[in-house]
Parts: sequence; C-alpha cells; structure tokens
Amino acid sequence: MIRDRGTIKWTAMMLPEHVKMLREHQGILDYGRKPELDEQKYEEFNETICVAMEENRKLKFMYFQNGREKELTGHVHYVDEIKKELRVVDEADMMHILKVTDIVDIDYT
Repeated sequence: MIRDRGTIKWTAMMLPEHVKMLREHQGILDYGRKPELDEQKYEEFNETICVAMEENRKLKFMYFQNGREKELTGHVHYVDEIKKELRVVDEADMMHILKVTDIVDIDYT
C-alpha cells in the first residue's frame, strides 16, 4: 500500500525564506468574504432605494467586488429587476452597474 504524505514531503526541500514568501503571498490572495444578508436587509435596501429615487437623494453604497469592499456615492438612475442590478450615476456623471447581491450596505449621504 502506498502512503502519500501530501505537502509534508515538499516542505523539507524549501528554504525558510520561501515558506515565508509563500505565506505572505497566500495572505494577499486570501480575500475577505462577503457577509450573508437576510431578506429583511434586502427589504430595507428596497425601501431606501425607493425613497431616494422619489426624493432624488444621493445614496452611499458599500459593495463587494473582487473580494474587496468598495464604496460608491450617487443617484439611482434605474433598477433592473430582471437582472437584479442597479444603475447608479456618481458625482462625475459616470454610470455604474451594481448587482444587488454584491451590495453590503446602503445609506443616505
């Protein structure tokens, strides 16, 4: 019967500097995880977006993209319920498309 020791067999051939560099590199690649939101939070988002669209108020969106949390401030221009996306126009009149599932928090500015 063959017993494989996995990665243990390779660590003996690696220099401590290499092990340290690999751990640092893995730390850089280890992105944060998006928090799971419940239905109540999505209902709050919906209400906030509807009020902001009625009153033409700016919103601050906290969203996840590529494993990082980002921030966007602007007006909601359009809500696409089929694709579950928001089209947001920022201060520089640039159009941004946010997926509803990527949004972590919404607040008035």
